[in-house]
Amino acid sequence: MKINSVVVGPLEENCYLLEQGEELLIVDPGDEANKIIDAIGKRKVHAILITHRHFDHVGALEDLVSKYHVPVYDWASLEEKQYQIGPFKFQVMFTPGHSSDSVTYYFEEEKVMMVGDFVFYRSIGRTDLETGSMREMQKSIERLKQYPDDITLYPGHGPRTLLGSEKRENLYF
Repeated sequence: MKINSVVVGPLEENCYLLEQGEELLIVDPGDEANKIIDAIGKRKVHAILITHRHFDHVGALEDLVSKYHVPVYDWASLEEKQYQIGPFKFQVMFTPGHSSDSVTYYFEEEKVMMVGDFVFYRSIGRTDLETGSMREMQKSIERLKQYPDDITLYPGHGPRTLLGSEKRENLYF
């Protein structure tokens, strides 16, 4: 699986395009729909995955759904289980803390997690916003720590990082 980041909007949110050949999933289309559409080109979009519904992660959602006529998956429509959408297989984990609707998508074969604003390079998402909770964040971090160190975390903002590196260097872990 190839992962491309399209940085969008004033908060520089990472919209990810997950590619298997000419097929793809969109993760967190935060803004600038035309920029995302240009990056997609002629490839087939199967679905849109949302890590949480803060404005900077869903700003282009309506435009992309109108263009591609694909389903949207988020906390309200998911269960904690394995999913397969086209060639993409992933596990859903609810990871509240930054927001009550935070979801992590774990692509086990690729050793990849799409974490939204749950974890950043050497930091975590804010918990002082509406529906945020430090107590829930701590529970989610404890759960995340059970996974292998070689998983790459793709956050909603900033650079990707390795889970093992965050376990060693992130003060919140």
